[in-house]
Amino acid sequence: MSRYDNLINGQWTVGKSNSPNVNPSDLSDQIGEYAQGDASDVNAAVAAATAAFPAWSVSGIQARHDALARIGAEILARKEELGDLLAREEGKTRPEAMGEVVRAGQIFQFFAGECLRLSGETLPSVRPGVGVEITREPIGVVGLITPWNFPIAIPAWKIAPALAFGNCVVLKPADLVPGSAWALADIIHRSGIPAGVFNLVMGRGRVIGEALVQHADVAAISFTGSVDVGRGIAAACVQSGKKVQLEMGGKNPQLVLDDADLNQAVELSAQSCFYSTGQRCTASSRLIVTDKIYPAFIEALQARMAKIKVGDARAAGTDIGPVVSQAQLEQDLSYVEIAQAEGARLAAGGARVNCHTGSDNKGFFMQPALFVDTEAGMRINREEVFGPVASVIRVKDYEEALAVANDTPFGLSAGIATTSLKYASHFKRHSQAGMVMVNLPTAGVDYHVPFGGRKGSSYGPREQGRYAQEFYTTVKTAYTLA
Repeated sequence: MSRYDNLINGQWTVGKSNSPNVNPSDLSDQIGEYAQGDASDVNAAVAAATAAFPAWSVSGIQARHDALARIGAEILARKEELGDLLAREEGKTRPEAMGEVVRAGQIFQFFAGECLRLSGETLPSVRPGVGVEITREPIGVVGLITPWNFPIAIPAWKIAPALAFGNCVVLKPADLVPGSAWALADIIHRSGIPAGVFNLVMGRGRVIGEALVQHADVAAISFTGSVDVGRGIAAACVQSGKKVQLEMGGKNPQLVLDDADLNQAVELSAQSCFYSTGQRCTASSRLIVTDKIYPAFIEALQARMAKIKVGDARAAGTDIGPVVSQAQLEQDLSYVEIAQAEGARLAAGGARVNCHTGSDNKGFFMQPALFVDTEAGMRINREEVFGPVASVIRVKDYEEALAVANDTPFGLSAGIATTSLKYASHFKRHSQAGMVMVNLPTAGVDYHVPFGGRKGSSYGPREQGRYAQEFYTTVKTAYTLA
């Protein structure tokens, strides 16, 4: 069995122990043994990053551009290999996994360009003979804590801007799926970036993540994960004066109005709710449907769900792979029971399925679940399940649909299916979400534009695109007497 170590100060470093990385499609398939670090590894990585920062922060923009471009090029050249690894360890289908790998490569290419587009302002002072320059500088050592559901794209969209703007990095990937992050770290290691600029420390969140958050020499933390953990990180960072960026939960609404194109509405709802096994923070889990189209929509969505093939993530023809772990499967199934106990009617799916002939326990497979006749106040409509479980809320008109959509502590993504320009325009303005989709799935965003939400979904500056500089740089104002 292959062993994969941490990367600290340009050296592959043995962890204090190792943990198996298991394929959720086939529990007999172990991908490798991945290092489990501890606080001493974090201390060593932060020390290396701190030592590397003075030179890297003022390094030439061409050198930074070239390194990031090389990283992006290698990721794209290896998309099939890396996509297969991602599907094997996380459980999303191979086509989806390759799409994620391509996105990671494109992110590095985009931020390679951003190295050459660093800009500032020159303004006159109100005082005669004085000039003012406004520039951006890197903030220092950045701790990046990433989740399991996008194990290469989310590390990419944090690492690439951090490096592009001259910061040094310590990455702590999700303990559940370390393989894609390790492969990315190996590519970065061979890109020509100096030792210590990028470091990888794998291990448990409560060990590695906490050590990063508490370390005095870490200037900023970017975290994507659960609401409870995010709030704890925010409190700790405020206390110590660290810059913090959080992407957390979602309970995203998808409105379907009476005037919607039925086939389009059904397809985008199926894609939003169930693909990637519903394990996306931008997935829709609340379908808010108006009266007149409700019966036809439910019937058509049931028919569409019947065509969804659940199976091995790497097998041809699979639409939806397994959920990521036994714990996640148990959580998903528990919400099916909770919804039924609250009076929701199960209209499709909702049970564990066996996708391996002759075996009762070779993967974490679940048939996508659809609940109808639900009320907005039910737990199934208030709490994030993070699995292939969706519920339908029936409303009388657009105004009620908008009110129900906004009645949530979250605000990441929201969608509307309609042929009305009036309603589409109104929804774009009045939806309390950071991202709004009109006649598109709520899950699916571009790499060159800002990503993030409102309310309990996000905290701090946006990720991705040019807006990433708001987090990964600090502004300096300099005055000069002529």
